[in-house]
Amino acid sequence: MERRTFLIGTGAAALAAGIAPNAFAQAKPEKSKVTLGVGGKPLLYYLPLTIAERKGYFKEEGLEVEINDFGGGAKSLQALIGGSVDVVTGAYEHTIRMQAKGQDVRAITELGRFPAIVIAVKKDKADKIKSAADFKGLKIGVTAPGSSTALMAQYAMVKAGLKPSDAAIIGVGSGASGVAAMQKGEIDIISHLDPVIAKLESDGDIVVLIDTRTEAGTRALFGGSNPAATLYSKKDFIDANPVTTQRLVNAFVKSLKCLQTAKPEDVADTVPPEYHLGDKALYIKAVQNSLESYSRTGIVPPDGMTSVMDMLKQLDPELKDAKIDLAATFDDRFVKKASS
Repeated sequence: MERRTFLIGTGAAALAAGIAPNAFAQAKPEKSKVTLGVGGKPLLYYLPLTIAERKGYFKEEGLEVEINDFGGGAKSLQALIGGSVDVVTGAYEHTIRMQAKGQDVRAITELGRFPAIVIAVKKDKADKIKSAADFKGLKIGVTAPGSSTALMAQYAMVKAGLKPSDAAIIGVGSGASGVAAMQKGEIDIISHLDPVIAKLESDGDIVVLIDTRTEAGTRALFGGSNPAATLYSKKDFIDANPVTTQRLVNAFVKSLKCLQTAKPEDVADTVPPEYHLGDKALYIKAVQNSLESYSRTGIVPPDGMTSVMDMLKQLDPELKDAKIDLAATFDDRFVKKASS
């Protein structure tokens, strides 16, 4: 785990039910030091987090945010449940899984409206592996088992008539290690994100089979929208810290608005140089490929909730007959306040 602390100063408006509008800016966060978990921060899936950090949006909101970077989304979720982080930037589906287990975890901002995950096959095997129906008995590299990259690969298999267990799911990490696993032949297929995918494409190592960086690709696999990265937390934390929660959401909404007009070159200059994986021009191309995937509103749409629920029911026997109140998986109060 990589641990880094980002210090933040003072700032802006907040949610405080019943307080007059002119008091919002004066409301102090209940918790000015917040610990945030993420599963692979250099990935473009989590670009809104890096933008918020590097642009000083947390600082503007009066927060000191410590970012704990884990090997995959499943690990950051575990950290939230275990109490070592306050909030997580992670896949929306985590909220549904936790609700099914009696853990009241709720998304408070949508960051990605499409998964932006790409499933690709090693180039020298592309003549034999033409679709997910051919994945049986093969090794699929993902960020971490149980993460959204793994779930999407398994969902593609189920849609093609296979079982989720018909292929080996292997965690390869979120950066250069993912590139190396494919180049060394340790895996046959990769389900991953930019800039890892962009690097493998550029080097001619893979052939893309499924691409959810775009709306068209997402609809081809899921039949509709499929919300991806969100900011989420436990309801207990949200209820106890409404001003802090609002400040966090404010920062992410600023980040999403920035990305709507950002030039890929400016994004590349904003992120740490090591995120480029040694090729800044390639990183710029990867950003261009991913810009369409970021949320425009910060709000998870109802049809997107249903799409994710349907996917999980097909993959997880425990969820097949589960009765989940999807409205309880996303609290839109803070985004609406931030956008007003």
